[in-house]
Amino acid sequence: MPTLATIAAAAAGLAVPAVAGGLALFTRHVERKVEAALPPQGIFIDVRGARLHVREQGQGPALLMIHGLGGHMAHFTYEVARQLAHHHRVVTVDRPGSGYSARRHGTPAGLREQAAALAELIDRLELECPLVVGHSFGGAVALALALDYPERVAGLSLLAPLTHLPDETPAAFRVLATQSPLLRRLVAWTVATPGAIARGGAVLEDVFGPDPVPHDFSTRGGGLLGLRPSQFLAAADDLGALPGQLPAYSSRYGELRMPVAVLFGRDDRILGWREHGEALACKVPHAVLEVVEGGHMLPVAQPDLTVQFIRAAAAR
Repeated sequence: MPTLATIAAAAAGLAVPAVAGGLALFTRHVERKVEAALPPQGIFIDVRGARLHVREQGQGPALLMIHGLGGHMAHFTYEVARQLAHHHRVVTVDRPGSGYSARRHGTPAGLREQAAALAELIDRLELECPLVVGHSFGGAVALALALDYPERVAGLSLLAPLTHLPDETPAAFRVLATQSPLLRRLVAWTVATPGAIARGGAVLEDVFGPDPVPHDFSTRGGGLLGLRPSQFLAAADDLGALPGQLPAYSSRYGELRMPVAVLFGRDDRILGWREHGEALACKVPHAVLEVVEGGHMLPVAQPDLTVQFIRAAAAR
């Protein structure tokens, strides 16, 4: 006759898959609701290793805008792209795997591969040496693009850029630092979405602080897109690929010959301005570094300041 312990163990064995299945159904429900509320706003362009979601606004000298870790083009289309489109051809893009861009099966998530995809996008759109704007992780991608394809980049305008491998992962992104791909997928389809709903406010305060989080960031800023499992997986893959490539790129910054402008918030809680802004400027003597009051999400929290900075970089 089975013991009480045996019955309890059997019940637990049945409960775990049931709970996981329920969480997966909830995650899928949230994903569908988010995609219905915030559908793609651009067109899709196939390049090597990716299918990119791209949006164009305005006419004039070209700007290519690259968003950060776990983000998407809405961080720029929130306001910055609209203002810049008065005098520029503004191209915003979801990086491979992020937003509505898809990474081809088997294509690595590294900076090198993303830079190659964006270099092909520049050619496909005939942008003719755009000024490349990169925010946060997008700054690292922009630097890789400029180093690997210098003939395609007129200059860099970097907003709170990731430039060197951090000693530790910022607290807001530690949930992404799971080494096992299988475990990452399990987390993405079970606890990541309900966890993001539960602690999302605190994470946003950390990412934006000391600047306030705009009341409409979840919709106009696309924040709800971060609840999708694909967004979690893409950000985890991006983060996991950094140690294998970023140190090699950071050792080459002295090769940059095009104009480089860097904007940082003094109180950035994600990336320190000295470790990433000043450290880059020390390796690129002609770089212009501007440190202002504010936090990490400058394109959303301080769009007017960001637009002024990008316009000044374009003029140089």
